[in-house]
Amino acid sequence: MNFLHAGLIELGFESGEFSGIKTIPMTEIEKKMETYISALQEYNAKFDLINTDNHDEIAVRHILDSLSAVPKICEILSQKINGDYSLIPNIQLADIGSGAGLPGIPVSSVLPDFHFTLIERMTKRCNFLSHCTQILKLKNVTVEENQAERLEQKRFDLCIFRAFRPLDKKMTKVLLRILKDSGKLCAYKARKTNIIEEMENLPQKPEYEIIPLKVPFLTEKAELLSGTQNEERERNLVVIEK
Repeated sequence: MNFLHAGLIELGFESGEFSGIKTIPMTEIEKKMETYISALQEYNAKFDLINTDNHDEIAVRHILDSLSAVPKICEILSQKINGDYSLIPNIQLADIGSGAGLPGIPVSSVLPDFHFTLIERMTKRCNFLSHCTQILKLKNVTVEENQAERLEQKRFDLCIFRAFRPLDKKMTKVLLRILKDSGKLCAYKARKTNIIEEMENLPQKPEYEIIPLKVPFLTEKAELLSGTQNEERERNLVVIEK
């Protein structure tokens, strides 16, 4: 089975748009993501990027997982521009603690009209990210070697991050500080119960929404990928508004 192809169809990428925000054609998505998977496999050991070299596991656990939030991200972007597409060049998005480029590279690849900055503190990983932007021809992406704590205030409209770090008091304050007014954080997380506990432990609980994510072959039908019995893997997107 071609997990990437089937997963993209299940996520709705054949339509070419979400909430009026255009994505690149699905054939191009597949081509770019196959190139990206090959790069991850080639440089994984050298740059300590992800925990597997298996093609199908990368496709499901990293690519489809990253892309599963695109419909919600597009909904947020659509609300922000409110029908005025001339505003798109001014919208600034960031992947904080990008690491191997997840979720920033898959998301920026499918949304070429929006500018993304991949924030990563490790030089060797920044080198890998720059390599990926070149081979994938991502003209809408900038790689920045930096830490979240050192980013300027009110810089981004939307920040996404995955497997970054727990949202404790200090980090939440840092991430909200770098958002423009009415900006949003989109955090890829796992169990809803853990998310609620994490948010409840913040001294000043921000307004947030938990969006269940359906990742093809991960949150269901996991036995097709692993060869073992069905194993539910809960995935959620936490959206926090400044």
